[in-house]
Amino acid sequence: MSELTTIERSPDPERPPARSERRPSIAAHIQAMDQSRKGALLLLLATVAAIVWANVGLGSYHDFWETRFNIGVSDLQLEFTLHALVNDALMAIFFFTVGLEVRREFVIGELTSWSRALVPTLAAIAGLAVPALLYVLVSSGSGQEHAWGIVISTDTAFLVGALALIGPHANGRLRVFLLALAVIDDIGALSILALVYTDDFSFAPLLIAAVGLVGIYYVRYMPGGRGPVYASLSVVVWLAFLASGVHPTLAGVAIALLVPVYRPSRRDVEHALQLARTFRQSPNTEYARAAANSLRESISINERLQTAYAPYVAFVILPVFALANAGVELGGDIIAAALRSPITWGVIVGLLVGKFLGIFGSAVVLKILRIGHFGPGLSLDRIAGGSLLCGIGFTISLFIVDIAIDDPAAQNEARVGVIAASLLAFLLATILFRISDARHPAEETGATLARPIDPERDHVFGADDAPYTIVEYGDFQCGFCLKASGSIQEVHRELGDRLRYVWRHAPLTQYHPNALAAAEASEAASLQGKFFEYERALFVDQEHQLPTDILRRAEELGLDMDRFEKDLGSAEVAARVREDMLDAEVMDITAAPTLFINGRRHVGPYDAKSLIRALEEAEPMAEPPKADAGTSD
Repeated sequence: MSELTTIERSPDPERPPARSERRPSIAAHIQAMDQSRKGALLLLLATVAAIVWANVGLGSYHDFWETRFNIGVSDLQLEFTLHALVNDALMAIFFFTVGLEVRREFVIGELTSWSRALVPTLAAIAGLAVPALLYVLVSSGSGQEHAWGIVISTDTAFLVGALALIGPHANGRLRVFLLALAVIDDIGALSILALVYTDDFSFAPLLIAAVGLVGIYYVRYMPGGRGPVYASLSVVVWLAFLASGVHPTLAGVAIALLVPVYRPSRRDVEHALQLARTFRQSPNTEYARAAANSLRESISINERLQTAYAPYVAFVILPVFALANAGVELGGDIIAAALRSPITWGVIVGLLVGKFLGIFGSAVVLKILRIGHFGPGLSLDRIAGGSLLCGIGFTISLFIVDIAIDDPAAQNEARVGVIAASLLAFLLATILFRISDARHPAEETGATLARPIDPERDHVFGADDAPYTIVEYGDFQCGFCLKASGSIQEVHRELGDRLRYVWRHAPLTQYHPNALAAAEASEAASLQGKFFEYERALFVDQEHQLPTDILRRAEELGLDMDRFEKDLGSAEVAARVREDMLDAEVMDITAAPTLFINGRRHVGPYDAKSLIRALEEAEPMAEPPKADAGTSD
């Protein structure tokens, strides 16, 4: 354990005096939620438009989407309908983005750690199996029992958008849980789509597809010009899947799983910055091209493609898909037939009841058995609301309706079930989330420390049995956090071994662009037992926290540089910082520093005398059970 020493530095004198710096709730999270909200609203509008068109268009809806045309040259011709073009070609791009997300989550995201992935993985598996079983039971005798694939998948776009619209307060951890679950759900749905709903299978074209996929894998080693090669090989693979009888949308997934993904290297970022500085000093075409290429290559192609395609998928492809597939006729006879149809009720029960029982039921069992990890904010009532939202099976459900059912009347009944289940899921989830917010008011949640102190996980200075504890949520570039650190050092000199100090991360990413990188660097240093030394180095010089500074400090502290750079890019380090940020969101921490005195939130000045007085007046810390498997708040 490192020694706390005085930091001879004052905050920037030009800063306006204030108690602390404000922070928004994770800026990237807000931006993603905003795009998801707009995408979900547009998808909803397209669905309503399709239903209106199908019911008042006097047959024009189906005639339009069955319009036929040819694509090709000479004797090489492909005949499509507009409906097939949307479902086979445009949706391949959608499934490509799904595959990119799947690969990212397994390489650098939530599914890299088995402890974090266990609960959403088991919940997703149950959320695939239980709906299918209920559908088969309810639709028994309809002749469409084989269409159970309709109810297995959750619409990720609607799920995230609905969560942004109606989700509970501070839902970051619930969103992470549901996104991890949705990734597993997508894998299951795509696997079933390939294995169960593939007709007229031909093996030879798949050999061509395999050669194309091998080529796509090795494109990463080309020194330049990779974009056109990726595009050409992707078209070949898609055509080969189409000729094989395997649904061509799965080509998008196969291609995406071979696209490289990695976290940015500090050295690559610094190299890009050096080229940018060179261009500024001597602006010319050669330096501009080199700087642009270096900046682009410092981010993995997986991340670049996700960013590039996301707006098109959310605002074009999915709304067009809804317009082409959600046109359910709702005349009196049709509604009456749907109400009597075991297919309609099988879909409703499968999506609404099956998803809820599978996901929420498995979460309850795992919690009782103390298996897996439930972090603060991921309470069972919130999981219940999220489980209901997973009953929105819109996109892939409608997609499988078209593949699994040939009878137009039965297709219509299934679509009625999908839309009804999705609407009911949205309404019931809204009610549950409002109840959850009433049970967990933000002011009460943030008054006490949400996650207990764990010496094996937290950065702790002082004895575990110390009578006084200060937990700080801070930012290494925050001048007020620097001031608080100086005060805490004075408190330590006064109280000695009676004080235990804990640091947790709450980087002000909107105001301090390098704060997140500094937090991750401190975590990489902690893996070599140098957290507090690295923390002190960051606070000593807050103005210099660029990649070169991060690496220089590690070298000055005598760290193993190869290991340090590898850890900087690891999912473990990123997850460690993200966990603290999600905890801060749960406790409605909107300022740095935020201090907790013996587990209670400190309100007021944080000079040494005020902190000592607050410690002496505070009740002994009632330490909750150690955060382990199955616990949640």
